[in-house]
Amino acid sequence: MSRLVLPALAGAALLLATVAGSAPAAEPTGDPAFVPPGATLEKVVDDDRHDLIFAEGPVVTCDGQVLRSDITFTTAEKGPHGGLRAGNIMRYDPRTGAVSVFRSPSGMSNGLRIALTCNLLAAEGADHGGRRITRTDPKTGRAEIVAGLYQGRPFNAPDDVTIDSKRRISFSDPRHLGHEPIEQGSMAVYRIDPDGSVHRIVTDACKPNGVAISPDERTLYVVSNDNGQLDLIRNGASPSTKGVMALLAYDLDEQGRASNRRAFVDDAPEDGPDGLVVDSEGNLRVAVRNQKQPGIYAYTPRGEEKAYIPTTGPTSISGAARTRTSFGSPPTTASIGSGSARRAITSSNEARPRMIGRPGAGRARPTVDRRRGLG
Repeated sequence: MSRLVLPALAGAALLLATVAGSAPAAEPTGDPAFVPPGATLEKVVDDDRHDLIFAEGPVVTCDGQVLRSDITFTTAEKGPHGGLRAGNIMRYDPRTGAVSVFRSPSGMSNGLRIALTCNLLAAEGADHGGRRITRTDPKTGRAEIVAGLYQGRPFNAPDDVTIDSKRRISFSDPRHLGHEPIEQGSMAVYRIDPDGSVHRIVTDACKPNGVAISPDERTLYVVSNDNGQLDLIRNGASPSTKGVMALLAYDLDEQGRASNRRAFVDDAPEDGPDGLVVDSEGNLRVAVRNQKQPGIYAYTPRGEEKAYIPTTGPTSISGAARTRTSFGSPPTTASIGSGSARRAITSSNEARPRMIGRPGAGRARPTVDRRRGLG
């Protein structure tokens, strides 16, 4: 796991999960309003050292701890006693640097989210996972199942989760790997209402991944990262045709129903985004797995690219300042997740955040609905 240190804001950072590899040599670039001069990428958790496999879903708890999923891929790794390795939710203490197990097994958790109640929401996937959404009280460690079935059948493999001010939980349900039968008719996005009812709200996002809601709760962002396979591990290098690789946007009505799909950012033919967060001003930070230029991209609510943070294959990002939309405005600490490293970005007190555009930053973006905007 890594931290992006932002010199403009004392003690601020973005928490990032990235795939294995050394930190890229390139510096963050972009608009000064998004990342300050002197921002640096710093590895804060070495997954190899702690025998961790694949970082996902970093979040910052109410007491300042960092939690993240460790996805263990049961077909690829055996445990120390020869059994299948169960997934973990790991804890990192920024004050001491200590790394410890928060929960194991994790149910093969992927995306995590901290609710305003300070409880931890987890999207648990397949591959011997829970295939459900759970809620854990961080003080007691007790967990409960929020939703595990739709129309009496298990979900495919919940991937990411978010929550709005009405305590409605939205989550994506693709399938990336796992031996379990697929019983849902599509890879979709669902909404769980406070009464426990489950509603399928998006069925045309192809292979949904990261999800987030704008601060005015009028826009739902859904990543489609369609690699053309249902089990990348077991299929190995089998030929496949990529589907939609894009960050999509939907209108949300008062009842939490989604409509009017449009491409907010289209990354095809390269690999598309994974995780994302939205700040209190509606700006987005998106972990993009483009093999030619992987990293964290910052966008305005209108889809204008404003900043780029080079990383090695990011999967997810979170902010240290806890708000309903994941971090304050502008974000001060982010965590990038994926693979055997965690990296971060923080800042001191000397200037406003700044970043300058990377090559191609001015390229045309897909049009958005100008009647309502995206923030």
